[in-house]
Amino acid sequence: MTATLHLGQLIQFNANPFFEGANAAKHVIEGAILVDNGMVEQVGEAQTLRAEHPDAAVQDHGTHLLLPGFIDAHAHYPQTGMIASWGKRLIDWLNSYTFPEEIRFQDPAYAKEMAERYLDILLAHGTTTVCSFCTIHPTSVDALFEAAAKRNMRVFAGKTCMDRNAPDALKDMAQTAYDDSKALLDRWHRKGRASYVITPRFSPTSTPEQLSALGQLWAEHPDCLMQTHLSEQVDEIDWVLSLFPKARDYLDTYEAHGLLGRNGLYGHAIHLTDRERSRLKEVGAGLIHCPTSNTFIGSGLFDMDGLTQAGHTVGLATDTGGGSSFSMLRSMAAAYEIGQLRGRALHPSELLWLATEGSAAALRDDSIGRLVPGAAADFIAVDLASTPAIAQRATRADDIWEALFPTIMMGDDRAIVQTWVAGSPAL
Repeated sequence: MTATLHLGQLIQFNANPFFEGANAAKHVIEGAILVDNGMVEQVGEAQTLRAEHPDAAVQDHGTHLLLPGFIDAHAHYPQTGMIASWGKRLIDWLNSYTFPEEIRFQDPAYAKEMAERYLDILLAHGTTTVCSFCTIHPTSVDALFEAAAKRNMRVFAGKTCMDRNAPDALKDMAQTAYDDSKALLDRWHRKGRASYVITPRFSPTSTPEQLSALGQLWAEHPDCLMQTHLSEQVDEIDWVLSLFPKARDYLDTYEAHGLLGRNGLYGHAIHLTDRERSRLKEVGAGLIHCPTSNTFIGSGLFDMDGLTQAGHTVGLATDTGGGSSFSMLRSMAAAYEIGQLRGRALHPSELLWLATEGSAAALRDDSIGRLVPGAAADFIAVDLASTPAIAQRATRADDIWEALFPTIMMGDDRAIVQTWVAGSPAL
């Protein structure tokens, strides 16, 4: 296969901007990415790479900005069809919208249809990696991984386990949760670009016995990620403590059953106690910020500044369909808005970091979210003047961050000119 040089503007991070500021990133106005066999081989100045690789094919993207593909670190692909459902808080929203839709995934044909639709929507929005909850049905996991394999996408996913406080059609048992999850793990984990994720939905929908069974499975496969929800809403926390009266706090309902660790992903994490913050930091767990969901369902304001400055690993996510958009651009914009409400305006470099390298760090995968030699060639071309409103603002920009910020705040899938997955054009 002939290597290809992709020419355009580049932003490359050499450090975490939450600690180093905008100086953590380098802007290359006339840059190039050398791609061969689905991998990034070299990145640098266009003039230099063209001279070094005269036989490479060339794709010139002009002034478009070449970025790593976005990484959505927490989503529910089965909620694709009922995204933007009106007027409920978390528990009522689950009962009214989510659970009836998830029951439909017992039909393999429906699961396949929705998995295909979902991944195509992601690619159109520039998202090349997702970490998703499925339903209790193993066929829903198979459908997503099969659709991802067809597109060669990097996907993390797992069977959502529930054995109480859910419709009978969506409940399993402690043993079947373990057995089904183990079978799916054996079938999919590290096969191609797939990673299996052990997935208790959250403590209210799992008995202690089921949580312990999944904790045992995680202990047997510690290289797997484990994903769940934590401290999303205050009434949810009250419910959890009523169900687990001996627990010190919400996090303790996981910790007591072997579900706290470095490879844990804890979605939302808004209303954390001091003990919870300390333990999450101590084990190095990943916290996943879901800003459009937090505002849409009225959950609260994530403490991005406090948690990042304390050294927590934080990723960014849409939380489809509690989140009201499939776009990571919109998630970045919402993260900025929540930061403003907490008194700290996040810099565009921090927002971009969260949607790429930050989420990759939470998912423990340094082969994605970066344009560096040896990384997967999952990248996008972004038009910084995709609409008249954005274009007129961008013309006033004095630097790349001023040029990018209007796209973060007002951009959508029209800003994504092209998405590449493992070096090949998607869609």
